Order: sequence, then structure tokens, then C-alpha cells
Amino acid sequence: MGANWNHDRAAAHIDSKLKDVGSVEIVDYTREAALENIPVNKAYRVEAAHLYADILNLDDMLACTNQEGELCHKRTLRFLNLHYRAVARILSQADIRRVDFHNQRLHGAVIKPYGAEAAADRVHRAVAAAQLIIEVLDETGKADEHIPNAKVRVGIDAGEALAVNNGRRGGREPLFLGEPANQAAKYAAGGKSGIFLTNAARAAIGLKEIDSPKTTALTVAEIAASVVAAKLGIDKADIVRQWHEDRKTILLSDFEFSAHTPPYRNLKIIDLTPKNSRRQDALSLYADLDGFTAFVNRWIDSRPADVVKALHVIRAELDRVLEVEFRGRKIRFIGDCVHGLLCEGTAQTTDAEATVSTAALCAGGLRSSFDLSLKKLAADGVDTGGLGLQIGFEHGPMTVTRLGLHADKVRCAVSRGVRASEAEQLRCAADETAIGEVAYAEGTAALRKLFGTSRKAKDLDYDSVVEGLADQGDEVAKAARQTAYTAVAPAVAKAAETQVRPYARQA
Repeated sequence: MGANWNHDRAAAHIDSKLKDVGSVEIVDYTREAALENIPVNKAYRVEAAHLYADILNLDDMLACTNQEGELCHKRTLRFLNLHYRAVARILSQADIRRVDFHNQRLHGAVIKPYGAEAAADRVHRAVAAAQLIIEVLDETGKADEHIPNAKVRVGIDAGEALAVNNGRRGGREPLFLGEPANQAAKYAAGGKSGIFLTNAARAAIGLKEIDSPKTTALTVAEIAASVVAAKLGIDKADIVRQWHEDRKTILLSDFEFSAHTPPYRNLKIIDLTPKNSRRQDALSLYADLDGFTAFVNRWIDSRPADVVKALHVIRAELDRVLEVEFRGRKIRFIGDCVHGLLCEGTAQTTDAEATVSTAALCAGGLRSSFDLSLKKLAADGVDTGGLGLQIGFEHGPMTVTRLGLHADKVRCAVSRGVRASEAEQLRCAADETAIGEVAYAEGTAALRKLFGTSRKAKDLDYDSVVEGLADQGDEVAKAARQTAYTAVAPAVAKAAETQVRPYARQA
């Protein structure tokens, strides 16, 4: 224990991140430029078609057993492993860049052929690749009688976006900011399977504009026309054959779990494999920038450097709070969202109550750092109006591993609790924090009082969480408050006189 947030540490880190992006260079992308390891103070304008593919029924896969034991996790991870490998082969042969694979959601970018005049070619290629993914999953979906057939929905948009660095410390990959990536993601979210194009993407391939493109899937004839135009030259039978070969060699018994000794901050995800996976009771937390899409759309043409600055400063600080202050582990950045895990206790036994209280303190620290980041960005001339932070967390059995082809493995943390924590984040407004049902039940009485029966609260910054929990006897919060007082013992009297919390002022 002993995790806590500190105003001065946050301020110093935010200032250092602002210096990183003191001068941001925005340049047009050329075929000679590499999108790996883009400097944090540089962004490329990239014309591309963006494809999001979402498996709509992942929850049904995780529910293949009544209890959330190892078996349902092994079955789901095995399916995702086979899926990742097949999709990696399709994208590679179609010359499509995989931007991210977050559990059941794929984001791919079709950048070639280059140039605005090749928009039709890129959209046709995206549609053809999406159809191939759907067909391969359809032919292989009955391989495990315990896992339901995957239902896939694809969203596609086309246009110009900013490519920036996503991640740090050896985990860098491009992130695309702008309307095409955002709209493709939105079109992939829905209850009906199929391929859905924005009107911009439809126009690129000569289809007429329609009133409800988000709810109107491409017809069989429209898909067939794109498949013919794209000329992918990919042998579907060969992809399916390789999938079946993988199925024979990738077994449930290949997934072996062990628990990580807390804190999660020390977990080396790069070392994980199916045979070296982690599984234990822990806490999943999502923190998402609310209003960021509108922020990007407002400034990407006139002040694109401000978009890069805001993203870099805020995400780097949220990452620091999670990993440094509260000893959690960032699993990945998902666009403008951070997903992380944290745990208190031992490898043998998770202290659920302490874990949940620490998560509440972490959520408070994230909001305090977010608010401080906005103030410092504003002082630097960045208009951050409309930005908010939605935070959701849940406790339960968690898995962490890496899946996919040997040279192209993707980190994966999936469970019912992960899904629930994302759902909690999604039900929040821009200034709200929500706690899942399991975490709410396992937390202290002080925590339940803080969140109320709605399991959701507004403006829960670090001061509010510490005081709200500590005053009601929460031991983790009391320890955090005591740590702050001990660190500033000479100034306690003065702090009390001015009614300023010492942990918000210590050096």
C-alpha cells in the first residue's frame, strides 16, 4: 500500500511534457516516411481509408461457462489467438497497416496507394479486406462448439487524419487523429453485423449518399464490386487452411496461467505468451477523454499542433498517475483512452477491499491530474474547452497475455471484469466516475457511501476521494492521508491554518 497522488509531482511532470511539445512540426506524409517511432513533437497528415472491425458477441464467448473460471478465459483467448493470426495474415497480404487490436476490435489503415486521387482504391481495398475477414470467420466459426460464431460489424471512412506517436518505452505505434478514424470506429459500433460506410467513403467509390449510412449495410452486390475492384489476390482457402492448422497446434492446454506478485507496475508484458499468461483477481480501469473527437475536429485544420500537445500531455500524465503513483499497469492506449490494471495483496491472495480503495484513489488522482493538465495547457495557449474525463472501474478475475503470430504479438487483457469496467466508463458524463457492481460490493462502507446507490459520482478529484473515504474509516485512504501529512510535517500547522490539504501542496 502507500500509493498516493501529489500535486507538485504532477505539476513537474506536466511541465516536462509541455516542453516535449514546445514546438510541434506538422508535415504531409510521403511514401519515404516511416510511421513507427514518430517523435512526440511531430505529426504527419495522412490520406487513408480507416477500417474498424468489431466482434459484437465477445460477451457471449466469455459467458461460455457459468462461472468465470480458467476454462472460459482459455476458450476466449484461444479464439482470439486464432483470430489475430488469421487477420494478421490478411492485413499483411492486403498491404493494410494494423493500427491496433484491442481485444475484439481491430483498427486498420489503408494508406496505399498514396495520394488523395487514390481514395477509391483505398476504400475498395478496405471493403474487400473486411469481407475476407468476415468470410474467414464464418468458415472457421464452428471449430469450437463451446464458443458461439463470431458476429462481425465493420465501419469504414476515408479522408485525412494526423498520425502521431501512440505509446512509449518501446511500445510505440502510430495513432490516427481526425474524422476518418473516429467515424469508422462509430460505424463499427452497433447491434447489426455487416459492412457500413460513411457517406464520405461511399462517395469515394461512386456510391450515392444516403440518409442513414450508419444503419445501412453494403449490399452483396456493392461488396462484390469492391472485391473485384480491389484485386487483393489473397487466397481465402489458404487463409482458412492456415487457420485450421493453427487450430490443431494451438490447444486449450497451451494457455497456462500464473498470478503476478503485486504491484502490477512490475509486470513485463513483453515477456508474456499463452504459456506464460497472467490471471488473478484484480481491478480493470478505463479513463477516456470525453469531447476529444469534437476537440480534434475543431482544431485539426487551424491549430493541429494544439491537438498534438493536448493528447501528449494528458495521456502521458494519466499514464504516470496509473503506473507511478498507484503502481498499476497500463495495458494500452486506445486512441484517447487509457486501460490499466492494478492489484493489492499477494500472488496467492488479492486484497479485494484494498484494491478497490486504491482504485478509487487512483481515479481521484487521474481526475486531479487531468484538471491540472487542462490548466497548464490553457496557460500555454491551448484552448481545451469541452474536454472531460470519464472513468470506470470494476474488480474480478483478469487475464493478461500476448497473442498472435510470433513476430507480431498483440497484448490482450480480456475478462468479464474488463468488459464491465469499459461499460462503467461509457455510462459516465464528462465529470463522472463510476464503479462496477462487484467492486462496489467488495469495497468498504466508506466507498459505498462515496459513490451512492447509483455507483457513480461527479467531480471526484483526489482530495474528495481521500477525505470522503478517510473520514469514514477507510484504511487505505487513511494511510494515504497520513503519508501526505508525514511528508510535510513542518508545514502541517500552516496548511491547517489556510485550510489547504497538505497532500495537494507538498514538494
